Amino acid sequence: MREYLVTLLIAAAICYVVTPYVRTWAIKFGVVAKIRERDIHTTPTPRWGGLAMWIGMATSFLMVHHLSLVGKSFTRETIGIFLAATFLVLLGMIDDRFELDALTKLAGQALAAGILLIYGVQIFWLPINGVITLPPSIGQLLTVIIVLITINAVNFIDGLDGLAAGIVAISGAAFFAFAYLLAVVNGFSRAGSPSLTTAIIIGVCIGFLPHNAYPAKIFMGDSGSMLLGLLLAASAITLTGQIDPNAISSEDLGPTLLPLALPLAVLAIPLIDLFSAIFRRIRAGKSPFASDKEHMHHRIMRAGNSQARTAVIMYLWTATFAFPVSISAFTPLWVAGLLAAALFTFTLIFSRRGLKKSPQMVGS
Repeated sequence: MREYLVTLLIAAAICYVVTPYVRTWAIKFGVVAKIRERDIHTTPTPRWGGLAMWIGMATSFLMVHHLSLVGKSFTRETIGIFLAATFLVLLGMIDDRFELDALTKLAGQALAAGILLIYGVQIFWLPINGVITLPPSIGQLLTVIIVLITINAVNFIDGLDGLAAGIVAISGAAFFAFAYLLAVVNGFSRAGSPSLTTAIIIGVCIGFLPHNAYPAKIFMGDSGSMLLGLLLAASAITLTGQIDPNAISSEDLGPTLLPLALPLAVLAIPLIDLFSAIFRRIRAGKSPFASDKEHMHHRIMRAGNSQARTAVIMYLWTATFAFPVSISAFTPLWVAGLLAAALFTFTLIFSRRGLKKSPQMVGS
């Protein structure tokens, strides 16, 4: 546990330190988000935050690979995750500068998923009527779909200062807690790609947030949102590969089912926003990739909340879904339910106080 904490802190520190330099580079090369009708920010803001995150990730890998426990996490899967992440960051940096069309980005995301497949990052089984081993082609297709959905869910939620970085940090923490507890409780190796990847996710998000929180000095851009989405998807997929479902008793299906259910829980808010946006735009006769100001954070702000409070509200919603589901495999369900109820109640109280303090229309 200590070595993963060290990895997290190194990633956070490096990302925090290099982000101002990346901001300077972005301004120098004209990678600046201009003001558009759908945007909430009111001043042009540099992008390329994903480059700072990538530097934090890459440097952390170099610095901790020799540690006794974390070093065992550097498997062929980890190499594949790093290569796919690097490819997506480069693609995202080009998009941040030149604004590629949606289909080109989708093709690039699929190619990144293909890199994961080459290095063995794949769904191999599903808990249906016991355990079903998937044919390679079906497992590969399912893997690509999960990667594409997760990347675009994070991308869609990145519309507010500090929002995506905070939500992904919370999601990563829930993933890490589950992966580590699963190893401890069931006697699996604690040195695994899921634990290492999620520690990196949490670290780079924490390091980036001080620069990205309202008022943001730099945006993560598509280079950042696609990187974080890929890392989350890879964490979930490698977590299923870490488990031998036949080694878990039929009376305790939680650890078997949760690696597949957990991504839906920790990314509940981004996924709801993604699918509602797609449905809304198709119903209106528009492209699913068309932009609008009807995302979840837009609506919360129009209800009278500031940018900072809107971000915190969505952080709390994410935690309400993520942490109770994460601990439900290791504690009685009533404990997980009590935690969910407590988080939900606190979120409601916090939201209502925000409405009383800021009744004006914000961001409309």
